[in-house]
Amino acid sequence: MSPPVRIIGHFASPFAHRVEAALCLKGVPYELIQEDLFNKSELLLTNNPVHKKVPVLLHGDHAICESLVILEYVDEAFDGQPLLPIDSYDRAMARFWANFMDNKLLKLFWLAHWTEGEVQKGLAKDLKENLALLEAQLRGKRFFGGDTVGYLDVVYCWFGPWLKVVEEVTGVTVVDESEYPALRQWERDYNSCEALKPCMPDKDQVVAYYTENMKRYKMYANAWAQQ
Repeated sequence: MSPPVRIIGHFASPFAHRVEAALCLKGVPYELIQEDLFNKSELLLTNNPVHKKVPVLLHGDHAICESLVILEYVDEAFDGQPLLPIDSYDRAMARFWANFMDNKLLKLFWLAHWTEGEVQKGLAKDLKENLALLEAQLRGKRFFGGDTVGYLDVVYCWFGPWLKVVEEVTGVTVVDESEYPALRQWERDYNSCEALKPCMPDKDQVVAYYTENMKRYKMYANAWAQQ
């Protein structure tokens, strides 16, 4: 019998969604353990003592942390359609653009929606410059890897289910369809992917959660913007 697969995560976390999506694409059954992000459990702290964050993948006796690391573990540990490309160069490029998301886009994406005034305008300008690079990667393709959802699509889930949520809650639109048509079409294709339906978050539930914690998120964003 295969060891059980569990995720310490949260329904509103794009990082946790990455792991769920990878397991769904691989056809691996799993249990999602909902974590209280503002009152962290002993289970989370024990299994991720370094970062103390979700997601954590529990595979039998093993605990794997950090979403990008988990994605590669899932790809290697389970049978099914590969998430990363087979070709070595294509794999390297996929890792490059994953790094681009987490190190060049993520902070700008978050802050451009949750800050205000001149700070927000400056961050939105920087975000748009990087979005133009991303838009170029999608032209002529349905998904980042071609015709089917793969590793990079999962990495970029921030621009999938979470984009409209953040736009609705904050009232800010940076990823305008007239400027980024390929990215907005990708968003629709990703959100309607049949293989990912079991792990797609409930939009109303996530909107309610972000709305409830809006002051907290704005406070975090303003502090992050000053770093």
